[in-house]
Amino acid sequence: MSIPRFLDIEYCQTDDALFPTAIAWSLEDGQMKSVVIAPDEAWVPDGADLGDIDLFYLEEQGVPILELVRELHEDLPGQTVYVDGIDPDETLIDLIFEAVKQEAPFEIAPIAELVTDLDAGTLEDRRRELMFEEGLEPQLPENGVYALLLIARESGLLDDLFI
Repeated sequence: MSIPRFLDIEYCQTDDALFPTAIAWSLEDGQMKSVVIAPDEAWVPDGADLGDIDLFYLEEQGVPILELVRELHEDLPGQTVYVDGIDPDETLIDLIFEAVKQEAPFEIAPIAELVTDLDAGTLEDRRRELMFEEGLEPQLPENGVYALLLIARESGLLDDLFI
C-alpha cells in the first residue's frame, strides 16, 4: 500500500518578512523527516522586525536551503503532498525552491482533497483535537505531519502499522 505523503511548515510572518523556519514531511514508509531551515539572506531584509524568531539560532542550527531542496527532491519526486490547508504552504515551498532557482518536484494539495468524507472545517477541528489529545505542540512541524497521518489512518487511508 502506498501511503499519502504529508508536509507541514512553520514560518516567520511579520509586516517585514515571510519565510519558512522549519519543515517536516512524511516518507513512503510513514516515517518523517524534520529540519530547521537556515534562511536565505534574501528572505530577511536588513533591520526587519522578526517578532520572536531567533535568527541566530536558525542560521547556526538550520539546514542550508540547497541541502533541504536536495532531500525534498530525493524523498518526494512526482508526489502529491498533503498539507493542513491553513498555512501559506504553497508560497513557502515556492520561496524554498526559488532560492535555488528550481521548481518543486511535487504538488501541494490540502488534506480535504484526500479525505473527502469530511469538509475542510471539520478536518481542521479534528486536527486540532488530535494535537490536544496527543499532547502535541502545534508549533512543531513534525507534530502537524503526525496529526495529518492520524487523520489519514482514521479515514482508512493507511494501516495502523505505519504510525
